[in-house]
Amino acid sequence: MNIDITNCNKVNMIDSCSLWNILSSLVVYSVLLENKFSFSITGFVEYECLYKPRTIHNKMDAELQTKLKSEIDKGNVTCYNLTIEDLQDDFVLKNRNTIGIGELSSIAFAKKVSISFLTDDQKARRIAMDILGKEQVQTTSLILGWLFYTSLLSEGDIDAIIKSHNEYFRPLEKYFREVHNEALRLKYFLKT
Repeated sequence: MNIDITNCNKVNMIDSCSLWNILSSLVVYSVLLENKFSFSITGFVEYECLYKPRTIHNKMDAELQTKLKSEIDKGNVTCYNLTIEDLQDDFVLKNRNTIGIGELSSIAFAKKVSISFLTDDQKARRIAMDILGKEQVQTTSLILGWLFYTSLLSEGDIDAIIKSHNEYFRPLEKYFREVHNEALRLKYFLKT
């Protein structure tokens, strides 16, 4: 594994794919809230998730949108808008055709307020590491691994998490299993 699941930042600017990956598991999302994780989105991410027209819209998308609206209403997900100056940053202009505006705006805002950026997009992750530094860029898998490593999730939770994740047609089962195994391996070595 090339991620360190022994450390995790609790304050995150999150892009749309990672937001769906987090919200796809009530078990994971509940534990994150109980442990004072916070998730912020930009207005661009809010638009992508809730208002952007979709070519295919299924029941599970609608369910995730309903969950997101509820979490915004409860104040568990906070939405921020960027200024024109934020979008005129050199890195934004340089990368405007490289990654989506949701990811780009999230990186810009994370940089502006010095918080972590949470993404499951590999290209956005590479760009964000160049801008924010490796320690300020996280993935859903890293956070899940940390939850298992710190025993906030138990070994038996993995199947329910993956089942729920797959029901929402989310693509990270392989990575979830890898970080789960890595967490178990690290915990075993701590005991010996």
